[in-house]
Amino acid sequence: MDLSTQISFIKGIGEKRGAVLNELGIVTVENLLHHFPRRYLDRSNILTISKIRIDENVTIVGRVTGHQVKRGRKGRSWLDVVIADETGFLTCRWFHGVQWLQKRFEKDMTIAVSGKVEFFGGFQILHPDFDILSDDTSNPINTGIIVPLYPSTHALQKMGFDSRGFRRILKPIIDANIDKIVDYFSAEFLTKNQLISLNDAIHSIHFPESEEGLQAAQRRLKFDELFFLQLVLAVRKQHFADREKQHQYASTGEILAQQYKRITFKLTHAQERVVREIWDDLKSPHPMNRLLQGDVGSGKTVVSFLAVAIVVGNGYQAALMAPTEILAEQHYKSAIEFFKGSDIRPVLITGSLTAAQKRDTNIALKNGYFHLAIGTHALIQSKVTFKNLRFVIIDEQHRFGVMQRGALLKKGEDVDILVMTATPIPRTLSMTLYGDLSSSIIDELPANRQPIITRKVDPNALDKVYGYARDQLDKGRQVFVVYPLIEDSEKMDLKAATQGFDTLSHVFSPYKVVLLHGRMSAIEKEEIMNLFSQNRIQVLVSTTVIEVGIDIPNATLMIIENAERFGLAQLHQLRGRIGRGEHRSVCVLVERKPTEDSQFRLGVMTTTTDGFVIAEEDLKLRGSGDIFGTKQHGLPQLKIANLLFDRDLLFEARKVAFDMIKQDPHLRKEHHQRLRENFLKDYSDTVEMVSIS
Repeated sequence: MDLSTQISFIKGIGEKRGAVLNELGIVTVENLLHHFPRRYLDRSNILTISKIRIDENVTIVGRVTGHQVKRGRKGRSWLDVVIADETGFLTCRWFHGVQWLQKRFEKDMTIAVSGKVEFFGGFQILHPDFDILSDDTSNPINTGIIVPLYPSTHALQKMGFDSRGFRRILKPIIDANIDKIVDYFSAEFLTKNQLISLNDAIHSIHFPESEEGLQAAQRRLKFDELFFLQLVLAVRKQHFADREKQHQYASTGEILAQQYKRITFKLTHAQERVVREIWDDLKSPHPMNRLLQGDVGSGKTVVSFLAVAIVVGNGYQAALMAPTEILAEQHYKSAIEFFKGSDIRPVLITGSLTAAQKRDTNIALKNGYFHLAIGTHALIQSKVTFKNLRFVIIDEQHRFGVMQRGALLKKGEDVDILVMTATPIPRTLSMTLYGDLSSSIIDELPANRQPIITRKVDPNALDKVYGYARDQLDKGRQVFVVYPLIEDSEKMDLKAATQGFDTLSHVFSPYKVVLLHGRMSAIEKEEIMNLFSQNRIQVLVSTTVIEVGIDIPNATLMIIENAERFGLAQLHQLRGRIGRGEHRSVCVLVERKPTEDSQFRLGVMTTTTDGFVIAEEDLKLRGSGDIFGTKQHGLPQLKIANLLFDRDLLFEARKVAFDMIKQDPHLRKEHHQRLRENFLKDYSDTVEMVSIS
């Protein structure tokens, strides 16, 4: 047996049990050694039953004194398991998976349970997270041992892979293989960065002998994850720095100067700064790879169009890829208006074009007649070709996969890339997802924009809210009313939106009220949005299909129903649909079923309109794993590190990785050989994508 041995060949696992582990990505011994515990039990984090309090989240270790399936009215059954320690008794109750769970427990078995304490004829925890401890020797209260608890699934537990099962198979495997683990970091590197060896870390993460040893192991393994993630980004960035553009920009061209004269408003200082940063990149001998962040309504599109004016003024073509047809059309209409009277000819390319339209458009684009192609992923179709594409704008990059972006870049040579997002990204997440890009932020709203007022109300205040809405309608303004749409309850949500639409049609009569939802065809949605933008619809009742980027300056009120069901980022994006004109705008959050969590979220919304502040709070609430993720960016997944809690280590690992690539761009130095081999072994797919931003 060695690190590359397939786990199905290991004694005690076999083919059937191995297949279940394979589904988790655990194929080899090395994979199994990197299946890290999700948490640990020790004396410091366990309460005795006598010290628990209602509504607290606790962890208890106790002995099973009895278990019984009980049945209530309408045939509903549940499982009660009573555990005891030396101070009292606690009931654990499950309503799901009763038959399977009943077989898991035996009298006098020692178990650890975690969950929220309730009181119903005695202390109880509903649906607790539980782990079976093999015997008293793994009870940290009695022994002082730190017990690892492993992530598992229903399928794994059925195969005996609960925490106890993992500990049983890992012990002999680690004993047999720990000396075969070769560290890819040199002894000098480890000393300099205060890291323990890899084999010590692997041993201590699974079988810690002390709290200090466990912390050292966690630091080492977290550092490794963050380091390799940043190393991928450093290699990508170096790849762009090594390339030289064949084409050169001698000047900003005549078109840019003409466009400045046509703009009817004054650019903000932030917009002017970003235009200069983009121009510096364009005239650089190396391709641009820049992220442009700006809150909703900050004027990113204008900046990107000014960059297009420079590119086209130098004789090249540009492309703008948006995630949806509605957004692509919005950009296209904006481009037509912005470039009116100039020599720049935009074209729209989406899946809705007829075969004849596609053919004619492709011929004209290939011949250079069109200068700016705006579209959805339809832009990456093989028949879409350019005469001399040199500049690509990608709107809301996180909505595209790595391969989609790469396919568009391959349609030109030495393409300069501008990635735009209206989704504010916390610094740690930006450093992780976009750490290979130069960054520009438009942190200033146009002068004529008034801050949006946000109010939280309960349903009793709706008459007053509707009265304010009617006042706005009487002044010629327009109103959004948004209902949640969660996939698990789509029918219920759609029914609520439909009923709301019926009610609001009477409330706001004789104004035109229309319902928009996701089950409509793209053509129907587009027609409704066009009518709304022309003020031929005054009240738009919608589910969350209203898109980022839809620009209705005349809409001054947004009412969000069941606001407690939305995440912070989603609420912020929805609110950004209003406040885009010169009139005062108000966002009303209707909270129907408040929770502690929702009250915090809505409280954040009522106290700030700063998207970056909201993004930081969102990251704290949801954790780093839920926001965008790294898979679609072609980046390594994080198993043990956490961007929220390991910020300092992230900054440290980033500096080390980027300094290393700066000094040894291809990791050819002798003391980097093992590191290079490991990098190519584990991240070869990512390395192949270095040309994709």
